[in-house]
Amino acid sequence: MNIYGDTGNIIALKKRAEWRKIEVEVKNISIGDRIPTLHVGTRIDLYFFGGGQDQSQELVAKDLQKKATVLKEEVERGVPLLAICGGYQLLGEYYQPSSGPKLPGIDIFPAYTIAGDNRMIGNIVISSELVVSSAKKSTNHELQTTNLVGFENHSGKTYLKEGATPLGTVKSGFGNNGEDHTEGCVYQNAIGCYMHGSLLPKNPELADWLIKKALEIKYGEEVKLQPLDDSLEKEASRFAINRFS
Repeated sequence: MNIYGDTGNIIALKKRAEWRKIEVEVKNISIGDRIPTLHVGTRIDLYFFGGGQDQSQELVAKDLQKKATVLKEEVERGVPLLAICGGYQLLGEYYQPSSGPKLPGIDIFPAYTIAGDNRMIGNIVISSELVVSSAKKSTNHELQTTNLVGFENHSGKTYLKEGATPLGTVKSGFGNNGEDHTEGCVYQNAIGCYMHGSLLPKNPELADWLIKKALEIKYGEEVKLQPLDDSLEKEASRFAINRFS
């Protein structure tokens, strides 16, 4: 599913890896395709799942059940994953459309989604503890946060179950449901959220977090990424945060 330009996230991941001389191969996995696993000598190092409308979600939801076991095993193994909007919803417990039967998810994220009456659309800024740049890390281990910016466009209202970890706290915008000031969900190294925009070009630190986790799981050791010149990206992010928060 990809109707909101979320391919920009794949482009950002690919380019930020290639700028560091890391080879990247993008595999499109569609309805009816099998997910390559270690059992057949290949593997996926990082997953991306874009957004889609209800009609697309109905088709994908059925096929996703066939991939559930592999995806859940991969997430438990620590393989990073980024799911946006409709993809985020289908990786939860279920999505209940405004009409028609409930669409079962595959229970990666401890959350469920119900279609709302009003569309939640606009720029969103959240405060997140997941990604903190080395420049912001505290030497005395105090809790630090960083801001992430994106654009949301959804009518589904996602509710986190007890004990679930949100990606962040909403500073401006709606987030998961427009009620509890949470946005997204994090489980292991998997992230689900409503932040289009695309998310990763606007937030290079989050892109690097995903790349770093992918390499660490792949090679079984800590990885330190070569720094990149993110001055333009950071300036664009600061501008959006100052304007919308």
